[in-house]
Parts: sequence; structure tokens; C-alpha cells
Amino acid sequence: MLYSWWLHTQFAYPWLLPLLLLVPWLVYRYVKKQLGGKATLAITTTQFLSPVASYKIYLRHLLFVCRCLAITALILAIARPQNVSKEQKTKGEGIDIVLCFDISGSMTEKDFLPNRLEAAKAVATEFVGKRVGDRIGIVIFSSKSFTLCPVTSDYQTVVQQISRIENGYLQEDGTAIGSGLATSVDRLKQSTAKSKVVILLTDGVDFGGAIPPDIAQQMAQTFGVKVYTIGVGSNRQIAVPGINGLPGSYKQVAFNEALLKQLAQQTGGLYFHAQNEKTLAEIYNSINKLEKTTIELIDYHRVEDAYELLLIIALCLLLVEFVLQHTLCRTFP
Repeated sequence: MLYSWWLHTQFAYPWLLPLLLLVPWLVYRYVKKQLGGKATLAITTTQFLSPVASYKIYLRHLLFVCRCLAITALILAIARPQNVSKEQKTKGEGIDIVLCFDISGSMTEKDFLPNRLEAAKAVATEFVGKRVGDRIGIVIFSSKSFTLCPVTSDYQTVVQQISRIENGYLQEDGTAIGSGLATSVDRLKQSTAKSKVVILLTDGVDFGGAIPPDIAQQMAQTFGVKVYTIGVGSNRQIAVPGINGLPGSYKQVAFNEALLKQLAQQTGGLYFHAQNEKTLAEIYNSINKLEKTTIELIDYHRVEDAYELLLIIALCLLLVEFVLQHTLCRTFP
């Protein structure tokens, strides 16, 4: 607790803090005095002496402890400790963005490492970290679509939700691009941001779903939503390892560019083709530069004095020492 207080406290007069070295010096002098020689008196009998009250010996040490703690508290109070609270506010209107992820079985193809979906998640996380003042949401789809995270400025929550995305999350397989895009547009249609963007990431092979891609495209146009489409993968063949040591085979990795180009062009966005992890990262960087807004960061520093409690503690300790010294620990000449 004290360590945390020290970390979050600054002093108006830090040059007074070296006075704290006075306390260990006083402790040294006190211990040296206690361990020094004691006067002796030769007597013939001790029968007339009453037993020494042992608790007074401990109270005598308590007086010194109170004095040291009081001095420490006084020095800290004089150095004027201050609690500093920092707050950062943004001035300007950001962009509302929905990241729309295809989580169908085809997104587990390994033409990316470790696969398409995991590579997309990693790059999307990095993209979120570069945005300032925007609101970001997440939609996932396979045969159905689902809002995993509504648009929010809480980037930590967005990143946490991205990490939870995995194939099979929606159980039924399929690639309902139209449904995914329509749900994304629905999350943005009430937005008052100056720019509304959907980043649709898929391999572009559409089948299944209740809403055709052309209907979703019309929805985006109606509500002024730009769609940036990212085609993940290629039409090349990839090697499939054999089972139990048997020879492997090759299979065609499906990919549909035409649909993604159409969705982007008709809504004022752009189409990108990500063939590997590096180009996928470059695509997100390009979108980050294209969709910029002027945001002014304003830092607020609030300083509050926090010496009052230390001053009260010091006065209370001095009072305790004074009372004990003139009552229980009173000495006679």
C-alpha cells in the first residue's frame, strides 16, 4: 500500500526529502546509548526494593518510536506530497469501423501461417492498436452472422474479442458474405460519425446465408457505409500431408475476387488481395492511412495536495509521546 502511494505521489519540494536521513541517525544514536555502560551502585541487600515494572521499559522505547515516526511524517508533510491524476481526452470526430471476419471452414486453409484466420486476427489486432479516437466493432460470419462486439471506443475489449474468434464459433459451416456484410451495416446505420467503414475479410467464396451479397451492398450504399474488402488466399494448389506416413496430395484453394471487387467499388471502398501474412499487414496499414481523421489529444493534469493526513499523524504521535512521558513513563530526578 505504501509502495503504491509512493509511486503515484510527487513532491512539491523534493529537495527536503534528504532530511529523512536524520531518522536513521537518531536510531543509531539511541541504540548506541542503550548498549552503552550503565552505572552501578553497591548495596548490601535488595529486600527493600520493589520489583521493577517491566512494561515501563517497553513504553520507554515506544516514546522513541513515536518520536521517529512523527519526525518522518513531518518531513514528508513539509515536502508537500501531491496526488497527480492524468486524463487524456480527444477533440474531434472519429470514424466508426466494423471488422467483419469470415470464420468458415475455408478460413482454416494453411496457405497462411498458421492459417488464414489466425493470420487475419493477428493483423487486425495490430490495426486496432493504431487507431485513435475511433469506435470499432466486430462481426463474424459463416453460414450465419453474429455481432461479437458492438462499436466501442474500448479497444482493450475489442482486442479481447478478436482473440476469441475461432472456426466453428457459429457451429454451422458456410460462407454467408451477404449476411455478414448486412449485419455489419446494421451496426453502423444509426451512426453519426463522419465516416462509416466496414472491413470485410474473407476468401470470397459465397454460399448459404439468408441475405444475398447484392442486397447487402445496396444496404451499405443506402446508409453511406464504405466497404473495404480483403481477399485472403489464392487460387493456387497447396500440399495436403498424408495420413500415417502415406504420400500427400494437392488441393485447389478456392478464391473469388470478382465478388469482393464489386462490393468495394459499388460502396466507395477498395479491394485488396492478401496473398501472405506480409501483404495482409501492408493492406491494413494502407486502410489505416486512407481512413484518417483529425483527432486532437488533450492532456489534463490535476494536482491535489496530500500533506494533511501526514501532518495529523505527526501531531498525534507527538501528543502520544507527550502524554506517556508525563504519565506512565514519568521519571523523577
